[in-house]
Amino acid sequence: MNGSAKFAAEALHAGGVVAYPTEAVFGLGCDPHDRIAFERLFALKERPPTQGVLLIGAEFAHVAPYIDLAATPAAALSHAQASWPGPHTWIFPRAAGVPGWIAGGHAGIALRVTAHAPAAALCRAFGGALVSTSANRHGEPPARSAEEVRMRFGDRLDAILNETVGGLERPTPIRDAITGAVLRD
Repeated sequence: MNGSAKFAAEALHAGGVVAYPTEAVFGLGCDPHDRIAFERLFALKERPPTQGVLLIGAEFAHVAPYIDLAATPAAALSHAQASWPGPHTWIFPRAAGVPGWIAGGHAGIALRVTAHAPAAALCRAFGGALVSTSANRHGEPPARSAEEVRMRFGDRLDAILNETVGGLERPTPIRDAITGAVLRD
């Protein structure tokens, strides 16, 4: 079940749910456009689907299709882009074609261009943005190692990218790109 970014990307393309390290914790991910994989991920987490998730990419081109650029002021976009790649998650107006299940009950969409090498490698191997939600059951602390992921989810995942998390103590801050409001510090 452990493997490289290429192995994990193949699992994602096959409709799988994978675990991978992010800047602070392990995340669970799937293809954001695969509703069956998405529902399976939420079942694993025992999380209500109204909460939505964020997406990560390795470059701006991975996340750009999810942003309603017409509804996003140029200054807001520039501000977010200046913080990427890096540990900054921004909420943007959601593009019309984005599946509603990604954002849950929210009008916007949370996006990050990661600088964490293992997560970025996975996005590149996959060829686009991935769902990124903490590797834990809803309400429990997130896993910080591949071993913790294995203890919590056993063989119910299709791959675990066995690399280390980045140096952040807590998950990335989340800010509204338009208003600058801090939603998670």
